Amino acid sequence: MKMELIQPFINAADAVLAQGLQCPMTVQNLAMEQEAYRRKGVAALVWLSGEIEGRIIFDLEPKTAVRVASKFAGCELPESDNLVREAVCELANQITGNAVARLNDQGFHFRVHPPVLHTSEHGSQSTEDTEALELCFDTTSGNVFMNIALRYNVARAAASGE
Repeated sequence: MKMELIQPFINAADAVLAQGLQCPMTVQNLAMEQEAYRRKGVAALVWLSGEIEGRIIFDLEPKTAVRVASKFAGCELPESDNLVREAVCELANQITGNAVARLNDQGFHFRVHPPVLHTSEHGSQSTEDTEALELCFDTTSGNVFMNIALRYNVARAAASGE
């Protein structure tokens, strides 16, 4: 796992969460994972394809998802509200968009697929050549988890002569 692919997502999550939730936060529980990701609550999955390929999962415990969605909406939302799931996807969209802008500035070319709700209990598994980095952002609204499994697309890099 190359840190130059991961760092833009960490920086973007820090900026988007700090601004959106208007609170300080800390990064906790940084770990490399090879096991399949197990969803903790309301999760959004974003796929990347091209010179960089892989996926990012943004996952919020159910009560955290409600607090974050309520903060974004400006009013209290019930846990069952569709806006909670949409807010998690929008959070994924904002963080990914911010990170992708930085990676594009570095010359990478890839496609970002729209966030989808991650509903599987077992989640996406990393392959033997792609480890996943799992981070936990501790906020006043609760923990926000980000699981990143990205790699350079070796076939594309070879085809372009890199």
